[in-house]
Amino acid sequence: MSSREELNPAALRSALVGTRFPARLHHFPTTESTNTLLLDAAANGAPEGTVYLADAQTQGRGRGGHTWHSSPGDGLYLSVLAMPRLPLREALWISLATGLAVQSAIKTVTGLDVDIRWPNDLLLPQPDGPGKKIGGILVEAAVHPGEDALLRYAVIGIGININHESFPPELAPIATSLRIATGEPQSRNALMIAILRALDLELTQLEAHQPDLLDRFSAASSWVQGKRVQVPEQGGYTGTTAGLDRNGYLLVDTDDHTQRTVLSGGVREEA
Repeated sequence: MSSREELNPAALRSALVGTRFPARLHHFPTTESTNTLLLDAAANGAPEGTVYLADAQTQGRGRGGHTWHSSPGDGLYLSVLAMPRLPLREALWISLATGLAVQSAIKTVTGLDVDIRWPNDLLLPQPDGPGKKIGGILVEAAVHPGEDALLRYAVIGIGININHESFPPELAPIATSLRIATGEPQSRNALMIAILRALDLELTQLEAHQPDLLDRFSAASSWVQGKRVQVPEQGGYTGTTAGLDRNGYLLVDTDDHTQRTVLSGGVREEA
């Protein structure tokens, strides 16, 4: 298989029949950011299940404004428009559910066991140090006005390093790809299908208010319980992770003997 495998929108649509996605999949050779493009479309009435897929992004974004390295044809860069009826306080559940979907898809396609760094990073464990990032998720939402605000829609951005053979020097120590990890090229089409089928199932469970999401995420991530971490927010602190609260936010038992709730991500393993 060539590492420059072309995406096949017609085959993708056929494989996604039975999900909310096949009639609304749009492919772009290059775009600034699939999330930015889809956010604009959502504000102008795009239907649920719309998917924007790009071979490359020139201004890809991650959580906290971080940029995303996007070499043409090597990765998977997509955004999905979802409209689960969730209160704003549970918006984080979308990111957690997406992480589970991507983790499951990577396992199905490649056999790799990836870890989820709360709330939105996919890491490949390394035998001689911290895990390296293999993918990330960025969820951006709009809400209906009102005291008990419900989500109006959420744009779910997913970026996966698939067939990158190398990374820029500043990223090489912290990033890897499915090709590097397995030693062989991987199918972008197969992974795209697996991710969207798994995500469709997760969104259906969210809409049905399935109660086990937080338990499943806790079981799937080594970062939720007992991990020594450093957290940059609230002036910065260190501690040990102590589970999730009822809305999916990470709890940390700090070294100054208090328990804090992490609200904005950025959690890293203590050096």
